Amino acid sequence: MAYKIITSQCTGCGACEFECPNAAIAFKRDTFVVNPKLCNECVGHFDLPQCNEVCPVPKTCVPDPAHPAGGDD
Repeated sequence: MAYKIITSQCTGCGACEFECPNAAIAFKRDTFVVNPKLCNECVGHFDLPQCNEVCPVPKTCVPDPAHPAGGDD
């Protein structure tokens, strides 16, 4: 499942963008967003999704049920 960023909680710190091994996170319209076509929950790189691990605001980077397959859309 791809991840998404809850924009109302995002502080714009950028930690997630630099940790994403798939370059799936970008800054757009004053917040960071995840490209679900590139996000695969860091499979093959890390044991856990790095956006969620490095985000300073709990429950801001969360699984996106609209994109259950992750990088396969």
